[in-house]
Amino acid sequence: MGLLSQGSPLSWEETKRHADHVRRHGILQFLHIYHAVKDRHKDVLKWGDEVEYMLVSFDHENKKVRLVLSGEKVLETLQEKGERTNPNHPTLWRPEYGSYMIEGTPGQPYGGTMSEFNTVEANMRKRRKEATSVLEENQAVCTITSFPRLGCPGFTLPEFKPNPVEGGASKSLFFPDEAINKHPRFRRGEKVVINVPIFKDKNTPSPFIETFPEGDEASRSSKPDHIYMDAMGFGMGNCCLQVTFQACSISEARYLYDQLATICPLFAASPFYRGYVSDIDCRWGVISASVDDRTREERGLEPLKNNNYRISKSRYDSIDSYLSKCGEKYNDIDLTIDKEIYEQLLQEGIDHLLAQHVAHLFIRDPLTLFEEKIHLDDANESDHFENIQSTNWQTMRFKPPPPNSDIGWRVEFRPMEVQLTDFENSAYVVFVVLLTRVILSYKLDFLIPLSKVDENMKVAQKRDAVLQGMFYFRKDICKGGNAVVDGCGKAQNSMELAAEEYTLMSIDTIINGKEGVFPGLIPILNCYLENMEVDVDTRCSILNYLKLIKKRASGELMTVAKWMREFIGNHPDYKQDSVITDEMNYSLILKCNQIANELCECPELLGSAFRKVKYSGSKTDSSN
Repeated sequence: MGLLSQGSPLSWEETKRHADHVRRHGILQFLHIYHAVKDRHKDVLKWGDEVEYMLVSFDHENKKVRLVLSGEKVLETLQEKGERTNPNHPTLWRPEYGSYMIEGTPGQPYGGTMSEFNTVEANMRKRRKEATSVLEENQAVCTITSFPRLGCPGFTLPEFKPNPVEGGASKSLFFPDEAINKHPRFRRGEKVVINVPIFKDKNTPSPFIETFPEGDEASRSSKPDHIYMDAMGFGMGNCCLQVTFQACSISEARYLYDQLATICPLFAASPFYRGYVSDIDCRWGVISASVDDRTREERGLEPLKNNNYRISKSRYDSIDSYLSKCGEKYNDIDLTIDKEIYEQLLQEGIDHLLAQHVAHLFIRDPLTLFEEKIHLDDANESDHFENIQSTNWQTMRFKPPPPNSDIGWRVEFRPMEVQLTDFENSAYVVFVVLLTRVILSYKLDFLIPLSKVDENMKVAQKRDAVLQGMFYFRKDICKGGNAVVDGCGKAQNSMELAAEEYTLMSIDTIINGKEGVFPGLIPILNCYLENMEVDVDTRCSILNYLKLIKKRASGELMTVAKWMREFIGNHPDYKQDSVITDEMNYSLILKCNQIANELCECPELLGSAFRKVKYSGSKTDSSN
């Protein structure tokens, strides 16, 4: 979510007055960290996942499900029962953007042994059971990316009406301020504009046009045949799955940052928005638009007067530059940087690639500032640096160590959509972490021009892109041969962007391989496993996880997005008009909760790999 501190939040106007102070001291804090730990190496692999949950309440009598605005209360109870009582508690709980959301992580990071992979799912199960235990009757924690009727009338419990007039925080026509966590964050000066293409079913009006109050911004900003949304909550109010891992050194962290940036999402899980069936399967474009706080000047709509830069992307988007030396020749995107900060970093001994990365992050303003956190000790605190760093929500995040800690250089992988079950979420997390081990062990090279990575992200969001989309990917990932982390072997000697290095591939080819075209990531992971000493239980777990990834890539198993589409499409109340009613939403979320708690099977989504061990803690049995 970004840095969340405790204290008295300042208004946006007050925060803006301190923006230069935050940037200036943020850079000083980064320099203190860098000089203290730039030569640190031989850190062992430690890693952890973050799962975001929605709190829902089922009204079985009226067949409705709503989002419960009790995140703060639930969080307080979980923390009191957990980490405050026992510092070694196996789970940690943190706030999220929505007041109906919470975030759960392992209490301690996982280690570098293969057996750690066999503990991930158990910890996720523990989190789900722990959170469920403090809920009221007929309430549940759901790992769904996007609540289908988010922004529809009466979608919260208790019910609040939006406040689109002056005085409201979001000024949304659909999203009440009460559904937002207390930390305010925005600076655009006008509402965001999100237009998602609607899925054109048999009875969907053509053109599909919504009617809004005359003179309202919505009447000017909404597009025909699109679902219109107007608040940060429509993106940041979605749930995701992320994984962070510690590298052995800064150079290894930079190398992994670059390599993982090229991995296309296989995580489609969010086809519904504001009560409609959309024509996209992923939330990425929605969340990117929802936090696009660039002013009209920064978006190039007006001449620069009050702002310093034209900025090409939202805060939430794919990365804008590679960090490793082997990635430098593939940096083919124009990068807007703060030149003064860039020169300052160079003078302090920071190399060109890292200096431009930080100087690019720092063209942004801080979004939130707390009165108690304005004046800090730059040598021992990093809140100002993190204020900017953690509100650049990109596909990858390069994370310097906190000051005076035993934590090393880390990388965060961020594009995943949360899945329905702990089994699926564990599978995706293990897949990514295992892939980092293989990249380093085999010195693999996935790099392609960054502009092609951007194109891949756009394709990945389209409906059924997993089966229908074609993605740019490097053909010979072992071309570097003797590549090392601090260099890049043979690949570094050629500075031309040779189009012959990459080609368009399907997700099936990238994941499972195709003879004569590409070896496939799963076969490479299997080869790695065969050469490792792994106990039988762990090996079985990993192979089950990889089987899920393999079968979803091939189409043998559905993605969550496709399964949800078919569920709604086959619902007896669905009129083939792209509309999701309260009762349809109730049926879908109830089914999702039953699957997550292993109260029913779903072979088309999970196959036979899903282990059927009943939870004891679900409070939402449909027989109620």
